[in-house]
Parts: sequence; C-alpha cells; structure tokens
Amino acid sequence: MSALYSVAEIREVEHKALSGLAPYALMQRAGAAVAEHAQALLCSTTESSPSVLILAGPGNNGGDALEAACLLEEAGIEVAVQLHADESRQPADARRALARAREAEIQFIEDLTPAGLRGQSWALVIDGLFGIGLARAPNGKLRAIIDYVNGLSCPVLSIDVPSGLNADSGSIVGGKDGAAVNATHTITFIGDKTGLHTCDGKDHSGHITAHPLEIEHACYKPTRAFLNGPQYFAASLKPRANNSHKGSYGDVIVVGGARGMAGAPVLAARTAAFGGAGRVYVAFVDDGPAYDGVHPELMFRVADRVEFGASAALVVGPGMGTSRHAHDILARALDSEADIVIDADALNLISAEPTLQHKLHDRSRPNGEVVSIITPHPLEAARLLDITTQQVQADRPQAARMLARHFNAITVLKGAGTVIAFPDGEMAVNPTGNPALSTAGTGDVLSGLCGALLAQGWPTRAAALAATWIHGAAADRLVAEGLGPVGLTASEFIPAIRAVFNNIIRDHVHHRPAAVTTLRTHA
Repeated sequence: MSALYSVAEIREVEHKALSGLAPYALMQRAGAAVAEHAQALLCSTTESSPSVLILAGPGNNGGDALEAACLLEEAGIEVAVQLHADESRQPADARRALARAREAEIQFIEDLTPAGLRGQSWALVIDGLFGIGLARAPNGKLRAIIDYVNGLSCPVLSIDVPSGLNADSGSIVGGKDGAAVNATHTITFIGDKTGLHTCDGKDHSGHITAHPLEIEHACYKPTRAFLNGPQYFAASLKPRANNSHKGSYGDVIVVGGARGMAGAPVLAARTAAFGGAGRVYVAFVDDGPAYDGVHPELMFRVADRVEFGASAALVVGPGMGTSRHAHDILARALDSEADIVIDADALNLISAEPTLQHKLHDRSRPNGEVVSIITPHPLEAARLLDITTQQVQADRPQAARMLARHFNAITVLKGAGTVIAFPDGEMAVNPTGNPALSTAGTGDVLSGLCGALLAQGWPTRAAALAATWIHGAAADRLVAEGLGPVGLTASEFIPAIRAVFNNIIRDHVHHRPAAVTTLRTHA
C-alpha cells in the first residue's frame, strides 16, 4: 500500500469505521496487531525469558499498548507497564484496556522516572506514549523516559508513530527543544503517514509496517499523497528499439558553469549522458574548458551562442553564478518553449527577481501541462518562499506544495525523504536514498538525470518521480555494495544510476501491469 495519509484524513477514516463497529473493537484489533508484531520481534531474541517494557501514555495510543500488554501476558511473555496517564481523563476505550490490564495482574511500575527502570534488562520496548495527535514537546519525566529508551540497545516498537514525531511533517514536535523515540520498528494503523518517511521520520521510524485494522475500503477516500515507486512511472519504462539512433533519444543542454564552477554542469551533463540522452551539450555562462577529457562525447559551447528551442531539454543553474549575465541567460531559457529543470543558482536568481518568478509561473503548454521542474534544497526553498530554512524543515510537505503552487512547477524538495509536489496539490515522498547523498554535486547529478528523461520524451511528472527514485536507489545500491555512505562522491553515483535505470527497465518490461497506475491513490 503506497497511499500516505494526513492526521486529519486518518481521523476521518477512523470516525467512519467506529460508527459501524462495537465499542472497543478497533482497540482490540490494534492491540492484537501490536502483540503479534512484538512476538515476531521476540523470536529473534536469545533470552530464555524475555521481558517487555510497555510505555502507555494518555489517549487511545496508550490503550492500544495496554491491550497488547494483556495479550502478551496471556501468551506467557513477561510484561511490565509504565503508565503515563491520568486514569480519570482517559478515553472510554483506553479506560477499558487499563481495567483489563489491572485484572490480568500485569506488573505496573509505579516509579515513572528512568530510575524505576534501571537495572532491568529488556528484550523489547513497546512505545505507546503518544500517537498522532501530539501538539507540544514532551518534557519533564516524559522527556527523561524518551531519553532512557533511546539509550537502550534492544528493539523498540512504536505504535502508530514514534512518540514525539509529527505524523504529518516528519519533524520532531518542539524542534530543538523536543525529543522523539528512536524506534527500530513502527506499526502504523489505518493508513501510512507522510511524516514517517521524511525529515526526522527517516531517522526515528525504523522499519514501517502499515496495518489497516480490517477497516472497510468504503471508509477511505482517495489520497493526494503517496510513497514514490516505479509503479508511478512504469508507463514510460520502455526498451530501446533496435531501429533507433541518437536523434531518437533527444538533446540535453546544461546551462551553467560560471568561472571557477565548471564542475557542476559537467556532473549534470555526464549524468544526462549516462541517463540515456542522445546528445548532451554544456552551455557555459563564462569561458569553460574546451572538452571533457573523461567523457569527450559531451559537447561544450558558450551559452550566448546556444539557442534554447523546444527540441532540447534544458537543465539550468548548476554552477551558474548570480551575475547579471547569468540572469539574462536564465531569462532567455525561461522564455523558451523547452521542458526545463531549474536548479542551484538559477533558483537563487529567481528568488531575488520578481520578473523571473512571473516568467517561471507562466510557463505551460496550451493544454495546461506543466513544463518546469525545480529541484531546491531546503536553503534554496527558503529563499524562494522568503522564509527560514528552519520553517521549511518544520513542514517539508507543506513547503514543497507551496512552491509547486506558487511557481506552477513540479517541485523536488531534496533532503531526507525527498518530497515531490505538483501544482495540482498532489505529492509524493521518495523512499530511496541515504546519507551518502549528503555531499557536493549530488544535486547536479539529479538535475542531469531529470533532463535526460525529459529529452527522451518522458512527461514531466514521470520524469521527476523516476529521476528522484533512481537517484536514491543508486545511493542505496552503492551502500549495499559497501562503498559508503561515508566518502562517496557525486561522480560515483553516475554509473550506479545507469545500472539502476537499466535494471528497472528490464524488470518492468517483463512485468508490465495490465493497467497503468495513476497518481491518485487509494488505500
């Protein structure tokens, strides 16, 4: 299931489901799912009598944890519960779960500080402190308990969302003043959550399992967010015909390379060539090198002498600088009818110039098709939105959607859990990639791959989704081969991108679905 849900959407589904169920039924299902998942994790322990610590907080998340405690106790597993809730203020189902736990004579640890837990060895911790509705940062004893859990070496299973994490944005509630559980596993209910896959969610959620709790399909509405994957660009994955030539696969023109920054456009151009473009040009803003000694098949030009027609895909911005000359070249590119990828210094120029912003916004085909892709990192996004980087990172999905809508451009907001947003409000979060990409030049590689796909006739939506997924998958491939994440350079990703691209073409040609998956997803 690749659909991603907001907290509001989850609440709506839950409300519809509860209206047709007996009281406590949904909590029983959730508790059973947690208990089953916990027992699977305990199978790998070497302890003869494993002990499980269950942290139960206020609300139904804590009730789910208590229900799981009862089921684990019934299964003969030693359980200890620390209850962080005012019993008189618990919801009805959570009170029922608590009463059931007390009747089962489960051990409750009365000392609600880490001191009450020290000296004990846990095979597993179940985090049921906070669910998807946390509004302020945990403090005092709760903060201390989260810190205690994060210092343990055993598996940690979070219920619905790691406590302290915003389920919509993936940021830690309270920012620098907050804290979140470092889960090794998260079992999330009803539908997958956007925040588990981006920003801090990438570090805190561990292995994610989405459990629908047997809720009927009729309770769900189509979502406007999804987890990116090859199924969303499979229609464009086609084998090459024998009867083809370089003209069959289009031209890419990479525009950039101010004095002293020639490396950035060369990285983008090399990637465009490895990504399948028929011909690749580098149009230098200032005087550049005569040719690429490693890849002499790339053709170098002076930007002032290159026409930006509709027949070539443009990648504008790598190493471009922010001079007046660069500004004028960018304006000419924005006036063209070409599909265009805008990155790096081109984004900085646009953020500082309203005229360029209007030019970008007004680019589209007569049928309304979007013809621009922008690929900002958080600082560039902050400049474009005239906010701080911290504000961008506090809600990456919202920032990406704002950029897409404001500039009428598909937006690839790079970072942990890259967000791809479309002007119509749809959004994808990319699951591939790792910290190996945290090095100079990988953004240029991504923009070059986007350009290569556009040159080969891919629709802009499919190109943005595929380039982002392949880019991250190449990083994952290299790390799996033992080549990172520390110390990988941008150049090393380029041949890995080619390998991943060819592999998925082969895989999806041989397993092509009967119908193309649309972007609008359902549970």
